[in-house]
Amino acid sequence: MSRVRQRDTDLERAVRSRLHRAGYRFRKHVTDLPGRPDIVFSREKLAVFVDGDFWHGWHFSLWKDAVSPFWQQKIEGNRSRDRRNFAALRRQGWRVIRVWGHEIIRDPDGVVARIIGTIKSLR
Repeated sequence: MSRVRQRDTDLERAVRSRLHRAGYRFRKHVTDLPGRPDIVFSREKLAVFVDGDFWHGWHFSLWKDAVSPFWQQKIEGNRSRDRRNFAALRRQGWRVIRVWGHEIIRDPDGVVARIIGTIKSLR
């Protein structure tokens, strides 16, 4: 597990580079916000999380029994922490977008369009 990247993953960089190319500027991994969002648009109060399907449990109930109890507990803990962080951000007036790894792989431009659409709606 120590070799697993927590920041600047290929998926994050793919989204960030497309946003940057489109002329959007943002902050990365803002430590003073709950959950340390991967991408933050401060003026719009928009936090974007880029979540890996395994680590954050995409459709976890469908494959939960395929992993050991250790991983079940670990992923459930991640999912619980995600819910707490999202709720805390919303209470502070932030809009939160969660982007899944498989969405970025399948349609990175569509993911970026969704983020940009949200930015424009908040301006």
